[in-house]
Amino acid sequence: MHPSTFQYLKPTDEQMTTMADAREHADIYAQALNLLVPDGPDKTYIMRELRGLAMWVNVAITRNPDGSPRDA
Repeated sequence: MHPSTFQYLKPTDEQMTTMADAREHADIYAQALNLLVPDGPDKTYIMRELRGLAMWVNVAITRNPDGSPRDA
């Protein structure tokens, strides 16, 4: 595991813009799923997983293509 795995890495301005775009798209998808999927434990699971995926998108945006952290 890389030494910076649990450290905060401040996104660049460009990365912040990309993150905002990704959050907007995740929200649109979540709204669609909310309308299409019946209420129940499966829907709850789907929404929780989507939230987790949205957070991992932010991590991926701040990393190099090989998954290593970019230089601060």
